[in-house]
Amino acid sequence: MSGKRTAAVQPPVPMMARSHPPATHAANSPGGRGAGRSPGRDGWLRLASLAAFVLLWQLGAMLADSRTLPDPLTVLARIVDETVSLSLPGHLAVTLGRVVVAFAAAMLIGALFGMAMGRWRSLDAFFDAWLVLGLNIPALVTIILCYVWFGLNDWAAILAVAINKIPTVIVTVREGARAVDPKLLDVARAYRLSRRTTFVRVYLPQLVPYLMAAARSGLSLIWKIVLVVELLGRSEGVGFQLNVFFQFFDITGILAYTLAFAAVVLVVEAWLLRPLERRLTGWRV
Repeated sequence: MSGKRTAAVQPPVPMMARSHPPATHAANSPGGRGAGRSPGRDGWLRLASLAAFVLLWQLGAMLADSRTLPDPLTVLARIVDETVSLSLPGHLAVTLGRVVVAFAAAMLIGALFGMAMGRWRSLDAFFDAWLVLGLNIPALVTIILCYVWFGLNDWAAILAVAINKIPTVIVTVREGARAVDPKLLDVARAYRLSRRTTFVRVYLPQLVPYLMAAARSGLSLIWKIVLVVELLGRSEGVGFQLNVFFQFFDITGILAYTLAFAAVVLVVEAWLLRPLERRLTGWRV
């Protein structure tokens, strides 16, 4: 022997068990999801689409009666007036609060049940009929029953929204749990990773695309159901205010609150969900 001490060879860490920094070049890489696409070009296309929508709206307002379809400037002026009076921000804040609570509860409960049903076939078989029932009961029925059983209060409203969302989360996450690669879990066990490390570094990253799909589709559903809940049984919120405008045939007010609500939805989608999805799925590139 040469007398030199050889360093102990460390076993390689499983690919999924290592932390992966987001690939900042993914959008420009040949094999990335954004290959051949420019963020600046996408932004201009979105602006052009918005301009085309406003132009079509203006043309429709010119052809129709102003009481039937007010022009964009009239609706914009109404949005400004409602904002200055703090009526629009107040109702919008109440609605967003209900959306956040119902969304968080639905995602948490749905994700837990979805992972469990995807992992254990007996549990899946037991709850499958419940899941089919939950998916097919009309949202209106759930809302009415919650108000009858628990009263006209915020907790009944949030519960009705969450109940309508939970089954869709379970279905999506269950499919993700079934698609988890068992070989990666075997590698984690071979290297004696702890249960927590295995879940966070190996199991959960494979579920992220399914969780994001459930979040994006579910959030779009919750926006709509919350308005129906407020219209039927609450005394504040965007849905309640739309009902008031409907009773007075105030189309300008309806469009003003609808556009403000839609603007919030677009901001959440563009500034929260899309960046979060890119960050969490960067390791897949």
